[in-house]
Amino acid sequence: MKLLTFALAAFLAGPALAGEPISPRFNADPSPHVFRSGYYLYATDDASNSGTYWDSTTWRLYTSKDFKTWKDGGAFLGVSVFSWARPDAKAWAPDAAYRNGKYYFYAPVGGDKIGVAVADRPEGPFKDAIGAPLVDKARDANTGAEPIDPQVLIDDDGQAYMVFGCREPKIVKLGKDMVSLAGPIEDLVVTGLPSDDPKKKFGEAPFIHKRQGLYYFSFSTGWPGQIVYATSKSPMGPYAYRGVILDYRTISTNHQAIIEAEGRTWLFYHDNLLPGGGDHRRSIAIEPLRYGADGAIEEVRPKPKP
Repeated sequence: MKLLTFALAAFLAGPALAGEPISPRFNADPSPHVFRSGYYLYATDDASNSGTYWDSTTWRLYTSKDFKTWKDGGAFLGVSVFSWARPDAKAWAPDAAYRNGKYYFYAPVGGDKIGVAVADRPEGPFKDAIGAPLVDKARDANTGAEPIDPQVLIDDDGQAYMVFGCREPKIVKLGKDMVSLAGPIEDLVVTGLPSDDPKKKFGEAPFIHKRQGLYYFSFSTGWPGQIVYATSKSPMGPYAYRGVILDYRTISTNHQAIIEAEGRTWLFYHDNLLPGGGDHRRSIAIEPLRYGADGAIEEVRPKPKP
């Protein structure tokens, strides 16, 4: 497969871009990871959707050795990897994890199921890990309206957690095999959301990261939505609302991921950044993320598009 290389520009102090798209191809819903062989970014493929809805049936992979230049690895996986999925099932925001010498890919399929695929390498080839959905709205209790946007955190003690959900945030423990549930699906509670702002509520894009013993739960507040966050001393919560990470973008969705790389913290997000872009043709970008002395996240303010 021919690889496209898109050189990143507008660098800050450190090897990452500021508000520039990582690729000339439309992409969205970033899932970045630091694996032993480099940096890997899994994404939904907006360039292959209809242009009027988020109806792509494949996921795309981008890789980097230096956090500056990202190579397009193509559509490395499609919903067809899951024999139980409808051929036209929508391939929405995924996540990945490494454990037990294997790479696990967690994928919302069709808006009502979450599948898990496994591979020996981060770029695949992946295969269906269990031959059935990991989470199924028709089968499992308390999945919420739409079990989408899975994200996995492996804690310091080895326990893995998966958060997911649309309009209702959910959390569940994963088994040590990473392909089974190790308990019931539970509601993830966020307290202290501003009662005077009806838009401050959970919409989608749940994400948990940990820093200095504190768990940070970030999410989008809706359509359009801000990326806001809350913190807890426990991964299961409850979480207390703290503030805004990223304000409304110029499109109807907002979706984030936060990782440590190159000695600092980075926020991945998507926006309308390429010619012809819009609500259904989005582009992933990266910005540095900073914390205050009290652990509060400083709001990220990307430079406005010219």
